[in-house]
Parts: sequence; C-alpha cells; structure tokens
Amino acid sequence: MTLSTISVHLDHTECCEARTRLAVQLARLHGSHLMGIVPTWTTAGAGAGTPVRGGGRLDEAIVEASLYLRRRAETVAHVFRSRTRPATFSCDARLVDGDPVSAVVHHGRASDLIVVGQADMSAAVSDAARRLPEQVMLDAGRPVLIVPCAGRRRSSGFDRILVAWDGGREASMAMRGAMPLLRRAAHVTVLTLRRGDSAEAPAHAPDAPHPAALSGWLLRHGVQASAESLATPLRIGDALLDRAEVLGTDLLVMGGYGHARMQEQWLGGVTRDVLTRTGIPLLMAH
Repeated sequence: MTLSTISVHLDHTECCEARTRLAVQLARLHGSHLMGIVPTWTTAGAGAGTPVRGGGRLDEAIVEASLYLRRRAETVAHVFRSRTRPATFSCDARLVDGDPVSAVVHHGRASDLIVVGQADMSAAVSDAARRLPEQVMLDAGRPVLIVPCAGRRRSSGFDRILVAWDGGREASMAMRGAMPLLRRAAHVTVLTLRRGDSAEAPAHAPDAPHPAALSGWLLRHGVQASAESLATPLRIGDALLDRAEVLGTDLLVMGGYGHARMQEQWLGGVTRDVLTRTGIPLLMAH
C-alpha cells in the first residue's frame, strides 16, 4: 500500500494550519497527490445567481448568508494554495457544497488517507463540526489521521510509532492503513494492554495473532517492530496515552470502535477517550 493520494479537510479555524502543514509534509515525503476538501456549508447553486423567491428580507438574508459562506470557502482554498507553494507534488483544492461530514466522507473515499483536525470543544462551533473527526472515521472506510490542535511541532514523518493491538478487525485495518508510515519509522512498538495485574489474562482476542507473532508479518513489509504486553490498573485509554508519552511517540495507531443503534452511531469508551484527549496525531480505522 502507498499513499498515492492524501485528502485534508480545510476550514477557517485556527487549527486548520496544523493539519495542513502536516498533510503537506506527508505529501512531500510520500510523493502523494494532496487534495484539499473545502466544505462550503451551502446548498448546491446557492449564491449570487440564486433567485429570490418573494423578494422579502428573509430570502435576501439567505442569499447573503450563502454568498458569505462561499466567499469564506474560497478564501480557505486560496490560503491552502498559498501554503503549498512552491509545491514539489501535485495538489488541488475542491469546494464542496453541503455539510462538512458528507463532503469529507464522500470525497475522502477517493484517497488513501484522510487528514482531519481534532474537535476543539472550547471553540464556538456547531455540533456537526465537533463530531466531524469521529463521523469521518466511522463512515469513510479509509484510515483517518486526526491532528490535535495543540501539541509539539513535528518535522516531516513519524519516527516513533505506537500501535495499539487487541486482535480486532479495526486494529488490523488501522495497522494496514498505517503501513506506509510504519515503513519509514525508526521505532515501531506494538502494544497490548489488559486491565488488572494478572499476567494470565489475554490482552487480545483469544483467536487472534499474539502481538509478538505480528513481528514476522511486519518484517516482511519492511517494518522492524518490538512487542509489549502490559497489565495496568488504569483505564485502557489512560494507559495507552501514558505509554505513548513514555515512549516519546510521534503517532498513535489504533482501531476506532463504534456502535450502531437505529440510524445513530456512537463511539466506544476507549476510542472516545483517546480521540478527545490525545495530544499527538492519531491514525484510526473502522
């Protein structure tokens, strides 16, 4: 697997610069095409040419609001193009009508990796914007790289990668999606965690490969990895983030777990904990 195309969600928030910078670094490093996705938040065709139904103030206000949103999206695209110059890789910015989740999910499926920003709960944004990282991860069917707003600035690439392994389907998909990044890393650690102090309790699905058995598969893909299996009295999310800090991790790779009921989806506890609290980039797949 290669990163032939990377897509990145672009918006007008302060956090956009951090994920754009990282997406650009990855595109240069991997020789990828970089696609900037700019949701307009408007309905298709809304703008200066939209007929005003009754000529009333409400209709005029709707048109003005649509014009403002489209101009803002055009400004975001212009800033993205400026940040990618001079480009040593191919890139483009696409304005997509509609809400951000649908725009990023549908256009992101035509890429090998989707880059989004961690939700900024303190910012005055809509619920749709706050839920974008988790919804893209659950619905896109592609590995998703979530970039925190805060955290240390990084050079291109990820030298130290921590892979959370529980033997599940999601963890396997996340590891495979991260393979181009794992191949370039200097240190890769595959970690399993179990609650409690018992060394007998399995830290992964009983019918799944033991983390140490993954080393051969990874090695055949050009990845030399060490395996750790630890017991912890902490919550798994807390223990995972603590271990990432101890190892000086640049990237955390893990499966993203969700549950469906009726037409509504929500995240598993560990997934939500790590997604909302991580201070390092996080690659997830569902």
